[in-house]
Amino acid sequence: MASDHAPPSPPAGDASPVQVLLPQVLPALVVGVAASLLFLGIEALSEELEDVLWHDLPGALGVGDYSSLWIISMLTAAGIAVGLLIWKVPGHAGPDPASEGLGGTPLAPGVIPGLLLASTLALAGGVSLGPENPIIASNIALAYWLGRKAAPTVPGAFWVSLASAATIGALFGTPVAAALVISEALVGVPGRGSLWDRLFAPLVAAGAGAMTTQLLAEPTFDTGLPPLTDPGWGDLLAALVIASAAAVFGLGSCYLFPYVHAAFRRLRHPMLMLPLGGLVLGLLGALGGSLTLFKGLEQVKELTSSVGSWSSGELARMAVVKLLALLVAASCGFRGGRIFPAVFIGAAFGLLAQALVPEVHPAVAVPSAVLGVLLATTRQGWISLFVGGVLAASPAVFALLCLASLPAWLIVTGRPQLELDAQGKSLH
Repeated sequence: MASDHAPPSPPAGDASPVQVLLPQVLPALVVGVAASLLFLGIEALSEELEDVLWHDLPGALGVGDYSSLWIISMLTAAGIAVGLLIWKVPGHAGPDPASEGLGGTPLAPGVIPGLLLASTLALAGGVSLGPENPIIASNIALAYWLGRKAAPTVPGAFWVSLASAATIGALFGTPVAAALVISEALVGVPGRGSLWDRLFAPLVAAGAGAMTTQLLAEPTFDTGLPPLTDPGWGDLLAALVIASAAAVFGLGSCYLFPYVHAAFRRLRHPMLMLPLGGLVLGLLGALGGSLTLFKGLEQVKELTSSVGSWSSGELARMAVVKLLALLVAASCGFRGGRIFPAVFIGAAFGLLAQALVPEVHPAVAVPSAVLGVLLATTRQGWISLFVGGVLAASPAVFALLCLASLPAWLIVTGRPQLELDAQGKSLH
């Protein structure tokens, strides 16, 4: 989330902090619930469409659900559909996603239907992108537009911060993730009031969004990894090495990103870029198998539920294929986020490390690798620690991850990011 969209400070004056904060509760609750409902609606729609495209339709045609032919055909068709949509809909489904991070400047409301439809088609079609960027952008645009109409005197940054926090809370099913991201955005932002005064309304929105998601969908990040109960020096060494190696692996995509993006941009037209990107994704999916399709969260659970049954060659293939699929999907114009595919890449990389050195505990290998890949691809330190930790469902892992993040951060800081500027050059 961009620091210029950090929560506004409580105004100066005679009003006490309680008098300032209490009126923020109702709008924060409304934005939180609404943000979660939009997220859940898009998730439900994409899952229904996914069932039709990947199960009902191939069954009716007598084709295997995840045969190579169907994977290639379906992803190419997804590219054609999204390309046509971006070409023809008002606003072209938003700006080039290669230059967009989490949050950003509010989009015009007329862009949102096309953006959500393009994201839904990509999610259902098996593209290696997640829902987070389009959902956050949509909720920011709607909250900003409606909030400014309902309360013109309230700063626009207030509505942006509520929508961002609410959506992150809804995506992860907990307000903790939102608090971490917002606190990171507040570093160096001048303002009055304590940190918790400034976090108050966004946390209300994040809590409302998270609780709405929990009540309606019961999300879980439990991957079924065996718990780590008594970490030792060997576990710490493994965490340090794996997180650093995974960060280097993830950085590979960041260095390649501007070149792959430029190659697709030379085609100039979405009806050339996206169908070709879909074809490449189909070929990668046929090579990597069905687990390397889609956003990756459910596939992570399937991957980690069978620790020890995957060969090192299979795990290496899936990690490389998913990394390339994320790179192509983000370069050719598909609308979607990069966090959830990066989690799959990290999980496959961690299980590869564990397969090569069986003495490494899976609850150390997987979270450490996820941490390293997320640090490389997102540069969101807190969210990387949070996601890595919750995958293990073991409090003892957090101490290891905090230490493992330090050398991994030294590897990635100042390096190219998986995000470009308006000229197509890497951000650092």
